Amino acid sequence: MAEISQPSGAWYFEGDVLRIVPGHGKGVHLLRASLGELVVPLTAVASISHESGRKSGRLRLRLRGGADPLVQATGGQLPDAADPYQLEVRGDRSGVAEYLVEAVRDALLIEQVQNGPCDRYLLPGPSVPLTLHASDGEVVFDGDEVRISWNWGAEESKKSAGPRTLALDDLAAVQWTPPVGWENGSVRFLPKGAAHAAVKPAHDPNSVVLWGLKMAKDIAESALLAAAVMARLPHPLASTLRELEKAPAETREAPAGDHDTVLRRLRELSELHRSGVLTDEEFTAAKKAMIDRL
Repeated sequence: MAEISQPSGAWYFEGDVLRIVPGHGKGVHLLRASLGELVVPLTAVASISHESGRKSGRLRLRLRGGADPLVQATGGQLPDAADPYQLEVRGDRSGVAEYLVEAVRDALLIEQVQNGPCDRYLLPGPSVPLTLHASDGEVVFDGDEVRISWNWGAEESKKSAGPRTLALDDLAAVQWTPPVGWENGSVRFLPKGAAHAAVKPAHDPNSVVLWGLKMAKDIAESALLAAAVMARLPHPLASTLRELEKAPAETREAPAGDHDTVLRRLRELSELHRSGVLTDEEFTAAKKAMIDRL
């Protein structure tokens, strides 16, 4: 077993899984503390690296696209301190970090783990119920429904519309944007079949706002709730990747019907990308696979 322990957390590689345990104390972000221990299967890992520095370095774990609902929901926008797949490493422990990196890389090579996107989540989402105390309202998710109520900070258009209840079966996606500096963040729930108009979250009755310059609690609560919803929605890449797997070997000239199918899938992928369901990296990989069929 390869392992490294630092004040902000510890990583233990056990051959088929990497256990990530958060540290204790004020220096540990609330999101990492709330997530608790994460057990990452080797099959979910795309790559691992150690970036050395003068006084300290950083371990970075990159998961396969679509493997983790938290990564899927937050889309690479988590601040470093909140990202559970990063670990700050003291300079005198760089050798230990490098040893762990080599152990994981060797295992990925031996087990021939693919680094492409997944068609199902390999890590579970956060447990429910969860509550988000946003700046203009409160969101409660119990696994079946999203319930939104408004407070004094909400715009009149939201208050006049009253509380919202959105069934999980009626949702297409959830979008998460963190507050950065003075810029507000938001959590937006996208109902199926609804036109995604360019309405600001402050006026969208299916969104709650996270005011800028707020504490880590906002990022922790909102990211956890978004990931919990994402984990219980159909996997965004499932139908596309499974269709690609079932497709016959490429021929020099595909039939017109196949061209139509590919073009339709490309439009669907573009919509998922625009709505925030797919990250830039996942969209590029899936689009390339579809275009290759043409």
